[in-house]
Amino acid sequence: MSEKNPVVVVGAGLGGIRTAEALRSAGYTGRLVVVGAEPHLPYDRPPLSKEYLRGDRDNVSLCGDGVAEVHNLEFRTATQATGLDLAGRRLVLGDSDLGYDRLVIATGLVPRSLPGSEKFAGTHVLRTLDDAAALRAELGAGRRMVVVGAGFIGCEIAATAVGLGVEVTIVEPQPTPLCAALGQTVGALVGRLHLDAGVDLRCGVGVAGLDGGARVKTVRLDDGTEIEADLVVSAIGSVPAVAWLSGSGLELADGIVCDERGRTSDPHVWAVGDVAAWYDQAHGRAVRREHWTPVTEQAVIAAGDLLGQPPSSQRGLAYFWSDQHGVKLQALGDFRPDDDVRIVHDDGRRFMAVYARSGRISGVVGGGMPAKVIGARSLIERAAGIDEI
Repeated sequence: MSEKNPVVVVGAGLGGIRTAEALRSAGYTGRLVVVGAEPHLPYDRPPLSKEYLRGDRDNVSLCGDGVAEVHNLEFRTATQATGLDLAGRRLVLGDSDLGYDRLVIATGLVPRSLPGSEKFAGTHVLRTLDDAAALRAELGAGRRMVVVGAGFIGCEIAATAVGLGVEVTIVEPQPTPLCAALGQTVGALVGRLHLDAGVDLRCGVGVAGLDGGARVKTVRLDDGTEIEADLVVSAIGSVPAVAWLSGSGLELADGIVCDERGRTSDPHVWAVGDVAAWYDQAHGRAVRREHWTPVTEQAVIAAGDLLGQPPSSQRGLAYFWSDQHGVKLQALGDFRPDDDVRIVHDDGRRFMAVYARSGRISGVVGGGMPAKVIGARSLIERAAGIDEI
């Protein structure tokens, strides 16, 4: 590997810092630069919608004291990547650029906002630490909040806010919360948690518009009803942060297209994390996985590949979790819309669901049943019959 230019990691989130750490652990001793658009050093995002939003935790840093010195990293914070010159191996940073020998892209996601929401104070998204700080400053008992979107982020924000005494309404066009991720059967059980906690859950309806003066006052739904609101949170999903790569020549399709080891269409560029669509043999196509665990695995795999080391890391079963209303939701395995779903335990609050394909277990989801979920790992790995659970 040439040493005249550094290895550059663009994106200073979980994927970026784990890749930098993995490169050092794998033996890379050359110059290593981590470029991040935010003014903060890398931090952990999952607590932002939970412990941080509640005010229980302020320090969400992924960097211990002296991490830059320990790993000999150059951090360039508050530095936005605006373009990429593949032929010249230059990362464009506004009115300057940075040459690289190898590049790893870990720029993550950009949250979608409700159309027109930018006109009103009191409207929020939650992706960054600054987003979470702005929302936390407005939460308080008796306030009225509408959360639009019942995916993981929307559900977690709603659960946190209810615990702080906020009057919360969730608006979700699909039949249940988490319907896209876990299906309608399990989504209904998650919805029950919210209803039992006092959330006004409105599924099967969308938002027609927002009204107010300088500040939002009303959310209009497409069924003709209106909801008064002091705060509105857009939790309607995110898109890969790839706009800056337009025209670069890098292959893009719902993120950066990669092989099974994170290599992109350019031999000097890799991608990891939410922005990267890695080839998945089981699906027969490139797939993005927007969860914490796969990012760490990808960082290790891509770092080894970047250094020319033989494949040694295997990707484990997909695993993700969420905390809502005092119940830890855990999902292990592979989930598809046409899976058969069987509820094997439901006591009115805690539950366990098994997902199967052609009669074989492909995944499990548990609410408040961590030992059962982890205990099902071997069944998923050997594709056990659904009656073995």
